[in-house]
Amino acid sequence: MKKLIFALAILWFGLTALSKSVQANEYNTAVIGHIITQKVQGNNVDTSVLEAEMQKLVYSFATEMTFIVQKHLPNILEGIASEMRQNADKVYKCKLLEGGSYECK
Repeated sequence: MKKLIFALAILWFGLTALSKSVQANEYNTAVIGHIITQKVQGNNVDTSVLEAEMQKLVYSFATEMTFIVQKHLPNILEGIASEMRQNADKVYKCKLLEGGSYECK
């Protein structure tokens, strides 16, 4: 009986220690690890899993980009407005110099 309790205690301790070291910090790491493991073992990986993961990553990327654009939109619009002003100034100055001794470039 003592040997059985000792064996179960060792097994429980080993599995607990192993489960803590195997836990993935990120979902993507766990999925990629699973796919690599299945390929190494020679098992066929269902492509629908890969497609679902790609869709999830695209959605996350699109959402993140939306927040970034929203955050930096005033700077982007100011840059565009500045470029439009510079182009308008150039056209106006070229129009003023038309027919004179200086040529607009």
